[in-house]
Amino acid sequence: MEAQSSEHHKRLEYCTTRLKYRQGRELKAVKVYTVASESRHLLIFGVPKVNLQAELKAKLQAFGKLQSCISITSEMAPKMELEAFTDVFAVKFERLEVARRAKKVLDARQFFGGILHISYAPERESLEELREKMVQRRQEVALRIQRNQRDQPHAPKKSRETS
Repeated sequence: MEAQSSEHHKRLEYCTTRLKYRQGRELKAVKVYTVASESRHLLIFGVPKVNLQAELKAKLQAFGKLQSCISITSEMAPKMELEAFTDVFAVKFERLEVARRAKKVLDARQFFGGILHISYAPERESLEELREKMVQRRQEVALRIQRNQRDQPHAPKKSRETS
């Protein structure tokens, strides 16, 4: 599944118009992800171009099992404007939860002098991976519903008073 547009990989500006009580400690770029847009595949932009693939791989493996980590700078250059002297890497994790955590922790962090930008890459998924992701999500939702129903305190039934 190869998407034609790479607009969704561009770094968004930080939101500065949020109400004070909604503003966290750090400014964030507000973006909503659907089940289909989250992915085990990530694109990592902003890695300094000084042969850091091994270091990046080691950093990512700290989050969980990594299936692949390849440089795709030459593939991405014609599609979008890249920061000068940086590489783009496509990585694939074994589990979606690990990819989520790695993205959350490493996005907008410094790495050997460059600031990383990490985005999901659902266009790199196969149809089978998409199906697995949807089935997994259905199972997670069903499990949460069961857990919530089990954990709800049962309201005491009103008894009828007879006179």
